[in-house]
Amino acid sequence: MQIKKYIAATLRQATQQMKNELGADAIILGSRVIAGANGMRLFELSAGYEDDNSFELAGVYPKQNTLAGKNSFPNEKDNLTDKFLLNKTSKSISHRLEPQVDKYNKSLAAANYDIEKSLKEIVDTLFSREVQKPIVSSILNQLKKYKNYLNASNIDNYIISSIASLIPTFCFEVNKQKKPKVVSLVGPTGVGKTTCIAKLAVISKILHNLDVGLISIDTYRLGALDQLRIFSEISKIDMLVAYEPDEIPKLMNSFKKKDIVFIDTAGRSQKNKEHLLQANEYLTAVNADETYLVLSTTGTTRNLFDVADKFKIFKYNSVIFTKIDEAVTFGNILNIVTNFDVPVSFLANGQVIPDDIVSADPEFIANLIYTGKYN
Repeated sequence: MQIKKYIAATLRQATQQMKNELGADAIILGSRVIAGANGMRLFELSAGYEDDNSFELAGVYPKQNTLAGKNSFPNEKDNLTDKFLLNKTSKSISHRLEPQVDKYNKSLAAANYDIEKSLKEIVDTLFSREVQKPIVSSILNQLKKYKNYLNASNIDNYIISSIASLIPTFCFEVNKQKKPKVVSLVGPTGVGKTTCIAKLAVISKILHNLDVGLISIDTYRLGALDQLRIFSEISKIDMLVAYEPDEIPKLMNSFKKKDIVFIDTAGRSQKNKEHLLQANEYLTAVNADETYLVLSTTGTTRNLFDVADKFKIFKYNSVIFTKIDEAVTFGNILNIVTNFDVPVSFLANGQVIPDDIVSADPEFIANLIYTGKYN
């Protein structure tokens, strides 16, 4: 198998580049988000394709005949000695390999029968996990390319790898810079934005030894400021509050020596455009380096699609999925990242700070989606 890489502004564009060059038989091996010029986010897609000249069934069919120094079977002009040697050798090889080939063909036919049955079960499983039909078809097409290699012992691994190839992830960089890195979290009400910020703040301070600052613009939700203020006192992390967008520059100046500053926003309904515009005034003043959309995996795909679409106003870079310890299925994760060309950065699985959050890993998420179980 040959491997090529494609880089584009979106995962969809990278996939189209792959198809244009390699055709429909190309196989997506993996995808990731990389930094381009001027900090621009780019998607890198690794694709594999079969080279017709590179495949041979080792131990069953000889790749080429090399009698008398030749690299191919002789033609009519070859001398009688070569023909005799070739015929004699071919009959000998055929006689020895006949039982092996017959056994291989029978086992292959049996395997194909079982695989066809398994593929139907896989489709039913993915639908039960609430994965959308076009995505299920994409996964199925990838599996069919490996049809002759699948068996009961490896098919689950192939499925998980196929799902993982569709999930881009985003790495949370925490290196010290000349100016503070600004990270904001946005999302609807009740998804756990404030708890996620607390987890990331503690991880940044304790594990990475960064000087952390918190700015809250959540002055609407009852008790929101008290919750973050208590956390900041316990963790000894400086916290400031912005009541108006024009206060942001002054607050940011107060934190100019910090390594990283987290912005906690108020939860807003995606249906209230006026509130979304008001919140965006704050983030425009902040000019965040990264903005994460926080979504709960307990939500339906239809609802999450509406949120992801309406929250595009904030130009989010990545998604944090919360409440995976409460969700019944996880197909909505795959539906979101595939349809919105957005990578996953973290998964949150509880209220414990900072333990209940993990960096996104494609195979871990794929296993979560396929099995429906979080361990």
